[in-house]
Amino acid sequence: MSADTFSHLDRRGRARMVDVSAKEVTRRVAEASCRVLLSEPTVERLERLPKGDALTVARIAGVQAAKSTATWIPLAHPLPLDQVEVEIEPVDGGVGIRSRVVATARTGAEMEALTACASAALALYDMVKSVERGAVITDLLLEAKSGGRSGDYRRGAAP
Repeated sequence: MSADTFSHLDRRGRARMVDVSAKEVTRRVAEASCRVLLSEPTVERLERLPKGDALTVARIAGVQAAKSTATWIPLAHPLPLDQVEVEIEPVDGGVGIRSRVVATARTGAEMEALTACASAALALYDMVKSVERGAVITDLLLEAKSGGRSGDYRRGAAP
């Protein structure tokens, strides 16, 4: 695989920020998800832990992180975000975290959606660590994206 196969590498294989100035400004939507594996007793206590309401803190952390993605990811472009949603709900074996990010920009919002989930999961871990140090953050993935030159993507859909 050659270095120019990856958009964030120049012809000599060095990392670079991609020039998106020639791209059209379009509506971009990205969705991501992850899981935090927790015991049932911890899940039942998420809104009344020693530090407070873990679900609210995690949602806010996810929104805040999405807005700061370019400070987390060195080559990401700062994007003006139109909307960030972070949802957290109990699932078998813990909680599921989903994010949806909308931006009107020259580049996609995939990293913002992924960063929202990662940060929400980390904040949730911070909130539960006093009652369950064995929590596991897992399955961080892009679920869908739309807008832009490369077209739409939905996990599990036929190419």
